Amino acid sequence: MRGIGASDGYGIGKVVVKKELSVPKKAYIEDVEAEIQKIENAFIAAEKDLESEYEQKVETLGKEHGEIFKAHIAMLQDPELKKTICDLVEKEKVTATYSTQMAIDQFVAVFQSMDNEYFRERALDIKDIGVRILKKLLNISDSGFEGEGLVIVAKDLTPSDTAKIDKKQIEGFITAIGGSTSHSAIIARTLGVPAIMGVSGIVEAVKDGDIIIVDGFTGDVFINPTKELLHEYELKKVEYEAKKKELMIYKEQPSVTKDGHHIEIGANIASPDDVEPALENGAEGVGLFRSEFIFMNRTEAPNETEQYIAYKAVLEGMGKRPVVIRTLDAGGDKKIPYLNIPEEMNPFLGYRAIRYCLVETDLFKVQLRALMRASVFGNLKIMFPMISSVEEIRNSKKILDEVKSELDAEGIAYDPNVEVGIMIEIPAAAVISDVLAKEVDFFSIGTNDLIQYTTAVDRMNENIKALYTPYHPAVLRLVHTTIKNGNAGGIWVGMCGSVAGNPLIFPILIAMGLHEFSMSPGQILKSRKIASLYTLEYLNEVLAHVLSLGTAEEVETYLKATFTH
Repeated sequence: MRGIGASDGYGIGKVVVKKELSVPKKAYIEDVEAEIQKIENAFIAAEKDLESEYEQKVETLGKEHGEIFKAHIAMLQDPELKKTICDLVEKEKVTATYSTQMAIDQFVAVFQSMDNEYFRERALDIKDIGVRILKKLLNISDSGFEGEGLVIVAKDLTPSDTAKIDKKQIEGFITAIGGSTSHSAIIARTLGVPAIMGVSGIVEAVKDGDIIIVDGFTGDVFINPTKELLHEYELKKVEYEAKKKELMIYKEQPSVTKDGHHIEIGANIASPDDVEPALENGAEGVGLFRSEFIFMNRTEAPNETEQYIAYKAVLEGMGKRPVVIRTLDAGGDKKIPYLNIPEEMNPFLGYRAIRYCLVETDLFKVQLRALMRASVFGNLKIMFPMISSVEEIRNSKKILDEVKSELDAEGIAYDPNVEVGIMIEIPAAAVISDVLAKEVDFFSIGTNDLIQYTTAVDRMNENIKALYTPYHPAVLRLVHTTIKNGNAGGIWVGMCGSVAGNPLIFPILIAMGLHEFSMSPGQILKSRKIASLYTLEYLNEVLAHVLSLGTAEEVETYLKATFTH
């Protein structure tokens, strides 16, 4: 089978299919006692998991951080919930799964209808408990993926799914939908494992335990291959690892062109655990820390202390190197249930990122306080996502100033010189980047969204995936305009989207005047080598020709013929 090669490398391993939790259909049963026993077992297993999670949280962060698990245990132990589920089984002779879903829906509706805000908020806790019970009834693991040498196959992998993954377990990812800029692809590149996206029918074609080969370069998938093919790919894997080791000579070298023009190459990361692979690959900083991953796989937002600990760990780990931390970028395809962001017709164009934070200012302030408190431990830069206007920048900075005043009043130390920047990912922001440059200290271009907004192509839509391309002349012109306007305005300009690590576009971005490139750790050394191969004068000539071309196909063909690195 074939899809889109989204993360380089070769993976050989055993299939683990991510099982989807679907809404149970109504089905009738004969053995009522057996269904009641399933419910009893599910409640016992769910409670055991909660007790374990409580103990783990208390051990790592302190007793107060485990209270949510204690509350959920108390809800599970409330006899009314279990009685309601069992009564439905007995009276209607329906399955345990269907009865659980119906009972949970009833409880949620009751809580949501209450006048008291505290009780309305408990509806989300009831939902979470319901999911736990259903997963136990359906025998779906809630603790990530177990085992080693695994190739994860799924319809899609959400950011919450990927946040659970241990790099040591994984040989590769394959998804039925998505492309090179989907979050599962981005995380695969961060982890340094091969990934293939958009393999239609893959979930139905495999089963747990199948042997599978992942070719992240070509997008080829081989299910239960012959011994000869397996041997061929084992050799390819060894050769690829050897080439990666050869690149290590660039780890301690500066990022410069052949004629000495300096740039900065940093890493995109999603957690403090990603600092180590970033440094192992010679990162000169962190150009994007996706702070939303701290908010995932939980039932409530991380408090100020939890966030402070995470930001402090990254800043200390990176030493004096710059660290750009993006404020909460929830919404779109990054769903965080307890934030209660409503379902929308066009979530990518909706209530998300800075738009959400400027309404939910209490949540925003908690994050900004944690960031500012952590700033004394390193070289922090704060970045606001999804900016489209001057007003959004000023309102965000006003809230940041309020936080600084609060910290001053409390006598809490912070770095007063923290730079504040924005992501340029909306065409409107690129068009008025000359105006926006007067309001901030830096730009970072987020090409993943900029491409889809500029070309009106949903990057997750399989039917039009061929139209999603970084080579579109309109995209390249907007990027060029943004860089020129930033430079003219006296601020530095970086790029944290996937295009920063694209080996064909990377060299012309140098010619455009981009200062800082942030990419997956595994792309850093290769990019540093590419920069060293060309003079700035030559790259300027290539750029001039690229900007004269009229189609994405012409641009890509020309760059492939020009750069043979």
